[in-house]
Amino acid sequence: MAKELKIRELSPKLLEVAKKELNEDPKRRSADVQAIRDWLKKQPHILAAPDDQTLVSFLRGCKFSLERTKEKIDMYYTMRTIVPEFFGVRNLKEQAIKEILENGSFFPLPEPDDEGCRVMLVRPARNDPDRHPMELVFKVVMMAMDYMIREDDQMLICGIVSIIDLENVTLNHGVQMTPALIKKVMTCSQEGFPLREKGLNYVHTPPMFETIFGLFKTFAKEKLKKRMHAHGENMESLYKNVPQRLLPSEYGGTAGSTKELNEAWLKRLRTYDPWFMEETGGVDESKRPGKPKTHQELFGLEGSFRQLTVD
Repeated sequence: MAKELKIRELSPKLLEVAKKELNEDPKRRSADVQAIRDWLKKQPHILAAPDDQTLVSFLRGCKFSLERTKEKIDMYYTMRTIVPEFFGVRNLKEQAIKEILENGSFFPLPEPDDEGCRVMLVRPARNDPDRHPMELVFKVVMMAMDYMIREDDQMLICGIVSIIDLENVTLNHGVQMTPALIKKVMTCSQEGFPLREKGLNYVHTPPMFETIFGLFKTFAKEKLKKRMHAHGENMESLYKNVPQRLLPSEYGGTAGSTKELNEAWLKRLRTYDPWFMEETGGVDESKRPGKPKTHQELFGLEGSFRQLTVD
């Protein structure tokens, strides 16, 4: 008899979506988790022992395809070793990280959209690019993603929709968004996290936007490219993708102020402070069966494309 898993129970509504859209079968779930555990035992290079909830999160993010789940878990732990700039020492109390979080540069909204997707508000210009370089901002974003894949069943099962507000973004923000950084961010988020990005909505876009937008599209999978929408200053256009009522008051919605929403989010995230401090897990490439993976192989840019700069 399959061992009972230590995971959160889903609401009947979410379970129905998981069955229909993610191929989740509650009767087979324990066997699927055990199959991944058995595979992990044969991967001497992966230095981690994920709990049941984490493994179920990856299975859901991969629609219960065991092979895809194995690939994603391998990439998830590979990133932790090969991209120390995102996954090195992570301390919520570190001054710069604390400031990025308190600036309200990104947080999830309380209510899902009409499709059940979690809505995330991202405001990069809340950070001073001299004090908070974009690389550090993305490190904090990865911390948030780590929390959400473990705690937000709504997001895992129905997906995530992002609103990226570029109001007050400066050239100094833009020049830090190099092709190398964008490729790293897109590869980590698309290949290493069990996330289902259902929409990217850009608002208040500056003149330099087209160049950076083009770069993100270059490294995005075809499915994601079709889900990228630039609304400019047209909020009515945004409301067609994200219901107005769900948004903070500053965006014409009734969810509360951005300050209140960010404070509520930080309260939840800070419960993970010990986890971030104690987290272990990564890879030992010298023990990987077959050819070791390298930073260049995963994130290198082709020839002349490396020279691309933002005008």
